[in-house]
Amino acid sequence: MQNPHGVREFLRLNDIMRDELLKNPVFAMAAEQFDKVADFLDLSDELRERCKWPKRLITVTVPVRRDDGSTELYFGHRVQHHLTRGPVKGGLRYHPAVDLGEVAALAMWMNWKCALMDLPYGGGKGGICCDPRNMSIAELERMTRRFTMEMIPFIGPETDVMAPDMGTNEQTMAWITDTYSTHAGHLEPAIVTGKPLTLQGSAGRTQATGHGVAFLASSALNKLDLPVRGSTAIVQGFGNVGSHAAQTMASYGMKVIGISDVNGAIWNPEGIDVKALKAYEIEHRTVVGFPGAEPVDPAKMLTEPCDVLAPCALDRVIHGDNAGQLQCKILAEGANGPTTPEADRIIDARGDIFVIPDILCNAGGVTVSYFEWVQNLQRFQWTEREVITKLETRLHASFEKVVGFAQRNNISQRTAAQAIAIKTAADAKAARGMFP
Repeated sequence: MQNPHGVREFLRLNDIMRDELLKNPVFAMAAEQFDKVADFLDLSDELRERCKWPKRLITVTVPVRRDDGSTELYFGHRVQHHLTRGPVKGGLRYHPAVDLGEVAALAMWMNWKCALMDLPYGGGKGGICCDPRNMSIAELERMTRRFTMEMIPFIGPETDVMAPDMGTNEQTMAWITDTYSTHAGHLEPAIVTGKPLTLQGSAGRTQATGHGVAFLASSALNKLDLPVRGSTAIVQGFGNVGSHAAQTMASYGMKVIGISDVNGAIWNPEGIDVKALKAYEIEHRTVVGFPGAEPVDPAKMLTEPCDVLAPCALDRVIHGDNAGQLQCKILAEGANGPTTPEADRIIDARGDIFVIPDILCNAGGVTVSYFEWVQNLQRFQWTEREVITKLETRLHASFEKVVGFAQRNNISQRTAAQAIAIKTAADAKAARGMFP
């Protein structure tokens, strides 16, 4: 006989889990985007629920022996949104603000990104709530190796493939590769991407995301019949994505007039020497104080006139309070979720900004990660020129697909990109059916 009390308790726990995820503003934002697109696609209730909520939410404790002999306990998360179309793919970040809701949102966006780019992956994301700036290399290594061991039952080249993200890098991926390979008893390079070249990493992986942002910004300029050479750009963030985006834009002949990082922002209407700035930033660990530019308020910088505005750092930096003040022609979203739904409504109503949505604009990283994974599985290496050429070919095809879909359906390019992606994932789920 069925236990009605047990059924009610199960349903109550389901509601609690959904509510906890939705309390996170980043996940709530991703869920709102999903609901809007699901309405547009007229998804059935069954497919809507199966496509929206993640398949697995994994949280582990990660005890770490500090250099002074003390032990500190960290919480690590990994969310696997769907494995319907293949193993999940997504970054691992080390940051004090990491929590399960944020990771779940990023996994959802990654699921859409892989579907939009026609990569044989689902979306995944992971993170450890810590401050890597206050940890030694030895402490980071011990934390990474312990986290990897805790994840062993849930990861693998055909299950979950991690990559670098905020606060992690190719060295982090090397430690994961070594830990997993030691457990497996043989080298398994396909367990992660973004590895050093000495461990069968891929040429072109480090600059892939930033290069893609700049490439698509130039594609948008061409679409608007604006010259690339001499056009102006503002880049928020000078980490891996922002710095490579700025460098590639400069190589195209664009003038990067404003750049910011976590410490502040700099401005030069004649164009910033990005190569010199990178050397300065490596030495001083900030763009602030660079002699080739003047200081500017970071918030004000976002609303200055420019051809291309590229937010390449944090989520929700374009919001209801500043969306109406933007003076860019193109919004190239190098970060994940930089524009809130409220800001989207304002930008859509304005109709004068060409938006390259995040799941397209920053897809260069996961695309080249796919190339690295394929090379690892085949034990075959491509040249950097081959990698970048293949990347640009895929980005251009997806760009044209999104722009064309948006025009045919009279919808925003964000809705178009998400609709293409979510329908791809939903169709795969419908085709596979539900077991048992």
